[in-house]
Amino acid sequence: MSDKSFVRTEMLPELDPPASTVGIVGWMRENLFSSVVNSILTVVSLGFIFYILAGLLPWIFQSEWGATSLTECREIFNEKYGTSHGHACWGVVNDRWLQLLYGFYPDYLYWRVNLALVLTLAALAPILFAEKAPRQMIYLTMAYPFLMPWLLWGGSIWGPICAAAGFVVIFFGYRFVTNIAGSLVGLIVSVLAGIIWWMFIAGTVASGLESVLNIGIEAVESRKFGGFMLALLLGIVAIGCSLPLGILLALGRQSDLLIVKTICVGFIEFIRGVPLITLLFVASLLLNVFLPPGTNFDIILRVMIMMTLFSAAYMAETIRGGLAALPKGQYEGADSLGLNYWQAQRLIIMPQALKISIPGIVSNFIGIFKDTTLVSIIGLFDVIGLSTAIRADTAWNGIYWELFAFIAVLFFIVCFSMSRYSMYLERKLQTGHKR
Repeated sequence: MSDKSFVRTEMLPELDPPASTVGIVGWMRENLFSSVVNSILTVVSLGFIFYILAGLLPWIFQSEWGATSLTECREIFNEKYGTSHGHACWGVVNDRWLQLLYGFYPDYLYWRVNLALVLTLAALAPILFAEKAPRQMIYLTMAYPFLMPWLLWGGSIWGPICAAAGFVVIFFGYRFVTNIAGSLVGLIVSVLAGIIWWMFIAGTVASGLESVLNIGIEAVESRKFGGFMLALLLGIVAIGCSLPLGILLALGRQSDLLIVKTICVGFIEFIRGVPLITLLFVASLLLNVFLPPGTNFDIILRVMIMMTLFSAAYMAETIRGGLAALPKGQYEGADSLGLNYWQAQRLIIMPQALKISIPGIVSNFIGIFKDTTLVSIIGLFDVIGLSTAIRADTAWNGIYWELFAFIAVLFFIVCFSMSRYSMYLERKLQTGHKR
């Protein structure tokens, strides 16, 4: 046996990895062609995508934007390509895009709709991006529920101010009565005082102030609302109001008070058992039967109420799932700190339940926003209803795909934005509990 050995005294330089394992080639081998089955599925999928794009891209880009009728589009296509088949006539979108967005709203008042949309984004900023938005913007958020209807419907400024005064009545009524008779009596009395103010006093006060000092903007009737603006209006109101109402219903369903629990369970189960279109027909046709004669209850307001109630029932069940997912120790921890019921819900229970429920809540938001298209069935000219009216025009009779593609893009932008914000919020709150 030899007593000699070899020991390397210098370090060899690092070698580059094999070219087949890095870069685009390595990525494709790992993700697309890692096995025989994966390779077959990749080839079939690429073939399917090529088949779709081969028909879709020429239809989108070999198109006509300047035509004023479908007949003119077909003449241009025959002259350019020898056939009118397989080409989009975007002239209908170019001709009617303002109507699809604003409905029959007066064109010289479009600035009010645009301003309302800007205020919507600004009012949402303190809620969606609380750590980045200035704290003073919360005052705009508080004023937005009264500013937005005034901008869209117009009329006297005293109406929204008197409506906002109802919440001031509730606030000071609660503080005053609570000091005398306790929080429960204070809550009941203050809410009743607010309802009495809105139903019997606010209108008279607003009329009196208007007769003394008339400040307002041009009024616009509800029947002129339409297009994508109507879908946004219904969606924003239904989403904004259904979340707090759903939280109250979810808490009420878990309440130990028998009457409160029975009312909440009955409401949730009834609404979930009835199709939304049925509720919309009730709002459109039957609700006036139960109101005093001569009552003029705005159709858009009726639809807003029904869509909010419908969304709140589903929201309550989503939040109840989040509450049920919390361990019992969280409730016991809140009790050990000496917190009362509302303090425990606000500081410990509800933040965790809402964090767990984010995917379900956003799914409900997206669902109710897309359901706004159902209002076309009860005669409101939302973007779907307007597309039907446009196709009834002799100039555009026979056109389908271009209008529906434009509508799909509008809804996709809003729904995809909500979905992306949901993912951002989940990463921010680490709902997956990653370490």
